[in-house]
Amino acid sequence: MTVPPADLILAAFLIFCRIGACLMVMPGFGSARLPMKTRLFIALGVTLALTPPLVDIVLPLAAGADPARVVVLIVTESLVGLKIGTIARLFYMALQTMTHAIANFIGFGGMPGAPVEDTESLPPVTTLVTMTATALLFITDLHWEVFRGLVASYTVMPPALSYQTRLSLVEITDRIGEAFILSLRIASPFLIFGVVANLALGLINKLAQQIPIYFVSMPLMLGAGLFGLYFLVGEFLGLFHAGFAAWLTGR
Repeated sequence: MTVPPADLILAAFLIFCRIGACLMVMPGFGSARLPMKTRLFIALGVTLALTPPLVDIVLPLAAGADPARVVVLIVTESLVGLKIGTIARLFYMALQTMTHAIANFIGFGGMPGAPVEDTESLPPVTTLVTMTATALLFITDLHWEVFRGLVASYTVMPPALSYQTRLSLVEITDRIGEAFILSLRIASPFLIFGVVANLALGLINKLAQQIPIYFVSMPLMLGAGLFGLYFLVGEFLGLFHAGFAAWLTGR
């Protein structure tokens, strides 16, 4: 049976709505440092590559759809893509929050760094860790799992004329908790060190008030923080990568 070209074009556009919305907020692909045209061409290229295996799933809904139905399909597909990309972004936002806390606890919080990943200025420690985590997404070929996940999403969340808002909110809430627990596990050695060190310095300051404890302790805090970061950064990036990969692959 010959499929009308208009239905094929509409089916491809609906696939683009889900893929483009996902990549728009996906870490690495949706960075503000990538030119807008580059992001658009990446989304178009991925859509063209994934359309052949997905078109048979989308085509029954796109065939002969009236304008009102087309608008509903565009909105629902875009929301599904945004949900997938937002959950991935939440993992990196949780990591960014915890590394910001690490920078504050080891004395680097007051040092504004150059904005690299986003337009917001962050401490150098936060920028270094989040940029390395983003680079690992591509170095370890995990971005291919993003594309596999997008294809698998058509089995888990097939195109429909309605969006499951309640189920999506429950899943996003669960993933927020999972992402922050993972990031808290990663940052816990530095947070414990910061609390214990500041408590000890406060007691010393009470016992010897004539000593300018802040100026004496600051180099020690910075040195100890960098020393710990040097030995632990590989471990906690590995833990973060494993946790993110486990969600992405559905394990």
